[in-house]
Amino acid sequence: MTAPLRIGNASGFYGDRFDAVREMLTGGPLDVLTGDYLAELTMLILGRSRLKDPTRGYATTFLRQLEEGLGLAHERGVRIVANAGGLNPAGLADAVRELAAKVGVPVRVAHVEGDSLPVPEGFLTANAYLGGAGIAACLTAGADIVVTGRVTDAALVTGPAAAHFGWGPGDLDALAGAVVAGHVLECGTQATGGNYSFFRGHDLRRPGFPVAEIHADGSSVITKHDGTGGVVDLGTVTAQLLYETGGARYAGPDVTARLDTVRLDQDGPDRVRISGVRGEAPPPTLKAGLNRLGGWRNEVVFVLTGLDIEAKAQLVREQFTDALARSGAEPDEVRWELSRTDRADAATEESASALLRLVVRDRDQEAVGRAVSGAAIELALGSYPGFHVTAPPGKGAPYGVFEARYVPADEVPHIAVLPDGQRLSLAPPTTTRPLQGVAEPPLPAPLPDPGPTRSAPLGRIAGARSGDKGGDANVGVWAVDDDAWRWLAHELTVERFRELLPETAALTVVRHLLPNLRALNFTVHGLLGEGVAAQHRFDPQAKAVGEWLRSRHLPIPVSLLETAHAPEAHA
Repeated sequence: MTAPLRIGNASGFYGDRFDAVREMLTGGPLDVLTGDYLAELTMLILGRSRLKDPTRGYATTFLRQLEEGLGLAHERGVRIVANAGGLNPAGLADAVRELAAKVGVPVRVAHVEGDSLPVPEGFLTANAYLGGAGIAACLTAGADIVVTGRVTDAALVTGPAAAHFGWGPGDLDALAGAVVAGHVLECGTQATGGNYSFFRGHDLRRPGFPVAEIHADGSSVITKHDGTGGVVDLGTVTAQLLYETGGARYAGPDVTARLDTVRLDQDGPDRVRISGVRGEAPPPTLKAGLNRLGGWRNEVVFVLTGLDIEAKAQLVREQFTDALARSGAEPDEVRWELSRTDRADAATEESASALLRLVVRDRDQEAVGRAVSGAAIELALGSYPGFHVTAPPGKGAPYGVFEARYVPADEVPHIAVLPDGQRLSLAPPTTTRPLQGVAEPPLPAPLPDPGPTRSAPLGRIAGARSGDKGGDANVGVWAVDDDAWRWLAHELTVERFRELLPETAALTVVRHLLPNLRALNFTVHGLLGEGVAAQHRFDPQAKAVGEWLRSRHLPIPVSLLETAHAPEAHA
C-alpha cells in the first residue's frame, strides 16, 4: 500500500501565527507544508498595496517566514505550497529565489498564474479561483516551493495529493476526499480547537496546527503534531466542515464534493478519519472575486453611564442629527446601535456603561469626515451627563466591496510556470456538471416521548460555527449526540431560526440537512451587506452569529439536557 501523504498547514489567514512555519517543520514528520494567506478582504488589502508599489501585491509575511523556513524545509525534505502570491505570484517567486540565494539554500521555485482577470472600470482586483492542477504540475516537475495567486483554499491540498498519487481529472471520489481534507486544514487551528463551541476542558493556550494524512483513495486522517496544544475530535472537524459551506454539493474547479456523503470516525486520540466522500464533475464555471472601493465610513462610539440610558441615547441622536443638518453634510447612510452592556448598581464604572455606536457611510470623504468628527466633539460639554467617547473620531476611512461573479472555466488561463521557466498551460476538466441542489434527505425519526421541557440555551445540546461568504453568512449547527439530532432536526426550522435571531427575520434563510454530520447548515442571504470589507455590521464576518444562536433560550427536553455529551454552557 502507498504510504499516506502528510500535509500540514501553517497559516489560515494573512496575519496568522508567525512562528507556525517553524513549529510545523520541526514538530513532526511532514511531506508538504501549506499556507493559506488569502481571503476576500486580503485581496482588497493587496490591491491597495499594489497601487502604492506595482512590484508588491503579495503576502510579504511569507517571505519573512521563509528566512528560517527554507533551510528547515530543505533539511527535512518538505515541500512548501502557499497562495501567498496574491496578485503577483511571479513577483513572489522571484523574491523567494533571491531569498534562497541570500541564505544559501538550493531550492527549485515554481508558481501558478492565470487567475488574474481583466479588471472592470472602478474595481481594484478581479481574480478567478483556480484548482489544484497547476500546483500538481509544478510539484511533478520537481518544485520544492510553489506559490500561487488566487486558487481555492482546498487546492493547496488537492494539488499535492494529485501529484503524489497520480490522480487525474476523472478520479472524482479521491479528489473530493482531498477537497474535504483541504477544507478542514485551510483555516489552521480552527480544526484543532480554535473558535470551538466546546472549548472548555481543553488546553487551548496555543493550539497546534493541523495535519492531514491523505491516502491514495482520497480518505484522510486529520491530526496534529504530538505534544502540541489543542484537540482534534469529531466536534472540531465537524465545525470546520460546516464553516463557510452551504448545501450538500461543495463545488470547486477540480471536483464537486458531496458533503452529505462525508463520514467521520474517531481514530484515536487527536485523530479523526474522513472517509466515504463522493465526488461529481465540477461545474463549467469558475467563481471570480472582484474588489472595489465602495466609499468612506466613519465611526463614533458614545459611552452612556448609569441611569436613563435610553433617554441619553435619544438625546445624543437628536443633537447629532441636528448638528449634521446645520453643517449641510448628511451622509448617505447613518446607523445607530445601542448595546446595553450596562448593569444596575454596578461595582465598576465600565460595567455601569452602555455603548451607543454611530456608523456613517458616503461615497464622498467630506460627508463622513470633518463634519461628523466635528459634530461629535462639539457635543462634549452640552450633551448627556457623563459624555465621553471610546476614541476621538477620525477623518473617515475607505471601505471595500466584494462581488462574486462566475466565468466560463475554458476562458480562464491556468498556467504552471515550472522551476526551469517553462510555461505549461493546463486545460480545464472536459467533463462538467452544472451545479444544482439535491433533494432534501428525510428527517430522522422524532423522539418518541421527549417528556417535559426546560428553557435553556441551545448551546447545551448543540455546537455551532459561522462565517462569511461575500454578503451572506452561514451558520452551521451540529448536535452532540443522536437523540439531540433527532430533536434538533425537527425543532430548528427556518422559522425558529428567524425567531431566535431577529436580525435575520426579513432576510432569505435557507436550511440544509447533513444527517451524516448530525448537522444543519443555514445560509443567511444579505446579512453582511456588501461583504466583510464594507463592515456592514459590528461582526462583519459573522464569526459570532453561531455563538449568538447557541446562547438563545428555547424549550429543550429535560432528558436531552441531562444526557447531552457536551460541557455545560454558562451565561
